[in-house]
Amino acid sequence: MNVSARQEPVVLISGISGSGKSVALHALEDAGYFCVDNLPPELLRDLVRLERAQATPRVAVAADVRAASSLPQLLPLIDLLRAEGVQVLPIFLDSRTETLVRRYSETRRRHPLSSIDGRSETTNPSRQALIEAIEGEREMLGALRNASTVIDTSDLRPAQLRAWVRQLVGTADTSLTLVFESFAFKQGVPRDADLVYDLRVLPNPHYVRELRELNGRDEPVKAYLDAQPEVAEMLAQIESFLLRWLPAYEEDHRGYLTVALGCTGGQHRSVYCAEQLATRFLARASTLVRHRELEARENHVRS
Repeated sequence: MNVSARQEPVVLISGISGSGKSVALHALEDAGYFCVDNLPPELLRDLVRLERAQATPRVAVAADVRAASSLPQLLPLIDLLRAEGVQVLPIFLDSRTETLVRRYSETRRRHPLSSIDGRSETTNPSRQALIEAIEGEREMLGALRNASTVIDTSDLRPAQLRAWVRQLVGTADTSLTLVFESFAFKQGVPRDADLVYDLRVLPNPHYVRELRELNGRDEPVKAYLDAQPEVAEMLAQIESFLLRWLPAYEEDHRGYLTVALGCTGGQHRSVYCAEQLATRFLARASTLVRHRELEARENHVRS
């Protein structure tokens, strides 16, 4: 297959049913991608050949457990495409089980591996059947998840997910991208985190009345945290760790390394530290910054 070095990666969207694959695929479609949903894996290589021959610059495919019998072919096909010079960006969407159960209950959809209708999820037996279907799906997709860039959609609004997917495909290349993600421990640790740092031991601007309603991107909060020796030491140690081990992660052929930075509310310390670290690593690697709780609140206000 004659593939131009300037061709953009083929984006492969997969993940746990109910985790937002349709939202992600629509985001790519809006960004100009030719998108195919529920493509049988055995047709992936032919589709890529066809679209490359027709000079389609951007291709995205969604594959999931609905093609369960063909799923074992997917990873070998990805390896084969890469051997032929095609860049492939696998993105795996995941969510906590309790979040998925709630979503199925709210939408009254049926899980692909379950014969139980979502309208019956208020009963204990049907809820248990749905949980078993979700856990069975996790087992089936485990290898694919391990080979993909993971996005935890448990606490994301659709607008956040669309933005994060567009960010990922916008920075996709052959080098490793560092993702610095702030979050609130009270909302749970992101499932897509590769490294997690607990910043709750640092001085908290929440207890300064003038800073309480601000966030870690605001100048008064930045000035407050800049003046704290513990904050400077924490940042220096995280930076030192990443500098030491980043070459090893790159040699492991990872596309993305997500560094999750958590504080109590995901508003001050974690936001500040994510921004600071992203700035420090700009010259070393491609960087992305995400603020899970902050972005969720901002989207809520806009809506």
